[in-house]
Amino acid sequence: MTHQTPHFYLMYVIVKYGLGSKVMKLAKSVGVTGGTIMLGKGTVHHKLLNLFAISDVRKEIVLMIANKQTTEKALQHLNIKLELDKPNHGIAFTTPIVNLMGTSTCQIDDGIERGEGDTMFQNIMVVVDKGNAEEVISAARMAGSKGGTIINARGAGVHETSKLFSMDIEPEKEIVLILSDVQTTDNIVTKIREKLKIDEPGNGIIFVQEVSKTYGIYE
Repeated sequence: MTHQTPHFYLMYVIVKYGLGSKVMKLAKSVGVTGGTIMLGKGTVHHKLLNLFAISDVRKEIVLMIANKQTTEKALQHLNIKLELDKPNHGIAFTTPIVNLMGTSTCQIDDGIERGEGDTMFQNIMVVVDKGNAEEVISAARMAGSKGGTIINARGAGVHETSKLFSMDIEPEKEIVLILSDVQTTDNIVTKIREKLKIDEPGNGIIFVQEVSKTYGIYE
C-alpha cells in the first residue's frame, strides 16, 4: 500500500547548554537554512546528583526544518561531529511535517513517496501550568520513562502569548518533551493523564508525534 509521506521533517537536537550554536553551524554546513534554539532542562536520575540537588541539567533544544535528503545528511553529520553514539553526548530525532507555511526556503509539494516502515519511538509533548512539569516527569517514570526535557514556554512580549494547537502558551506554562518507545507510550500517556488530571479543563494538553529516526537513544 502506498502512503503519502511528508517531504520535510522537523529535527529535534537536544544537547548540553552552550552547544546549540555549534549544532546550528554544523547543520548549516550541510544545507540546513536555519533553526530555533530553546532553553530547557533535562531530568536525570543519578543518586550522587540528587544528593547535591543538581539533578536538573541545563539543555538547549535546537529545532530545524529541512527536506528529507538534507535532514538525513544533517543527522549523520551531527552524529559524527557530536559523537551522539556515546552516552550523554546528546539526542537527535526527527518527526514528519504534514504541512508547512511561512517560509520561502521550504515548500511542500503534492508528491507522494512510499512509507519507510513502522516507527520505533514516539515523542510525547505535554503542556502544563508552570510548576507541574516535575509531576509529569514523575508520572512518566512510574510508567517506564527514563526522563524528559522541560521547556519554559513564553510569549514574545508582556501582553502576548504563543499558540500551540490553539492553546495559549503563557509565561506560566511549561512544555515537557518525552521520547518513548511505542510499546511504552500508551502507559506513559495514561499515567500522566491520571496524575495531572489532564482531562479536566485547563489542566493541560498532551499530543504524540511519530519519530522517524533517532540518534543517541540508549536502553
